[in-house]
Amino acid sequence: MPNIFDPVNFLFIGADKKTSISEADLVVFGAPHGTPYPEVDNTAYASAPDTLRNAQQEDARWLDHWDFDLDGPLLAEGNFRVADAGNLKTSSLDGPGNRDLIRQATTQIVETGAIPLMLGGDDSTPIPFIKSLKPLGPLTIIQIDAHIDWRDERRGEPLGYSSTMRRASEFDHVENIIQVGIRGLGSARREEVEIAQNWGAKLITAREFHQGGIEAVTRHLKSDSNCMITLDCDGLDPSIMPAVVAPTPGGLSYFQTIDLIDAVIKKSKLVGFDMIEFVPSLDPNGISAITAGRILANVVGCLARK
Repeated sequence: MPNIFDPVNFLFIGADKKTSISEADLVVFGAPHGTPYPEVDNTAYASAPDTLRNAQQEDARWLDHWDFDLDGPLLAEGNFRVADAGNLKTSSLDGPGNRDLIRQATTQIVETGAIPLMLGGDDSTPIPFIKSLKPLGPLTIIQIDAHIDWRDERRGEPLGYSSTMRRASEFDHVENIIQVGIRGLGSARREEVEIAQNWGAKLITAREFHQGGIEAVTRHLKSDSNCMITLDCDGLDPSIMPAVVAPTPGGLSYFQTIDLIDAVIKKSKLVGFDMIEFVPSLDPNGISAITAGRILANVVGCLARK
């Protein structure tokens, strides 16, 4: 297979240059661009993967230190291996080419037995990512997002960021969709809400999650089922994550987010994770990148303890 990745200056936290994709338990890659809408600029995501890596560099120096979010060092006993494949050579205007690159990368990682972790990119990048998890069998999707993304098309494009869960629902390996953090306008009309509900998606609003806690989500998750988490940064409250296009009050807190990730990893088999919709230009003081980087570190730490 030709090299589809560009090298990066900063390795993802926990990654080692000596660990190859074929040897890793978790493989990280960046997908800066997905499927663009006509006349909508998606170049703002170009530097997102590198910005998230860079935000982790201070913590990456202290992997042997006690991490109080994880009750021990990040990599636990040190047997969990992380590889950073770099960034896909995507183009802001080439939707078909970008989707193909994401499929190739995810398939390559899945075939080694590793867990793929994708750094997006807008909310269209999970469509080919989810599609490529099919060889692993029936899949539960947990989406953390302010929006439900069940539009059939927008601006004539059916594979853009407003249609992610609608397209995922059409994949025959997707058996369960749990959506948490929905609030405000939620990117939906009555039609989309009814289609999602009729399909069987569990729509858990941010208010319901704040009231019911993690159990409001995990009660819909079968034990030991294959699960992937797609985390749209606007699912978090803008007080801790302002670097998004559509900030909406009432989102998840940092601890709610990492505790939910921990609970999902403990109850199910996490087979994929993505973080998307982070906009570096909207993060002038860097606090959003630090928050996102710590959430990603917790994904690594929780997997290392599984």
